Amino acid sequence: MTTFFMFGKYSQEALKKISADRTRKAVHQIQKLGGTVKSVYALLGENDLVFIVNLPSAAQATIASIALARLTGISFKTSTAIPVNEFDTLMKKYA
Repeated sequence: MTTFFMFGKYSQEALKKISADRTRKAVHQIQKLGGTVKSVYALLGENDLVFIVNLPSAAQATIASIALARLTGISFKTSTAIPVNEFDTLMKKYA
C-alpha cells in the first residue's frame, strides 16, 4: 500500500453540505477502492482539509480523487507520501 495525502478545497456548494455523514461516505468510498483512511484533518490556509490514506496504487488514488470530488463537490490535489526513513535510504542508495 502507498500513502497519499489528498488535499481538499471546498466549493461554495460543498461548504453548505458539511456533515459527519458526508465524511463517513467519503471514508467508505476510499474503502470500496481497497484503501484505508489513516486520518482526516480540517485545515486553515490554502487547503480546507486533508485525507491521509493508504491505497494500492496511483491509479486507485486517481480514481479516489475523482470519486470523492463527485461525491462531495470538493476538489482534491493528491500527493504520494514516502516515509522519511525510506526516502533517506533511497537517497543514500541512488543519489
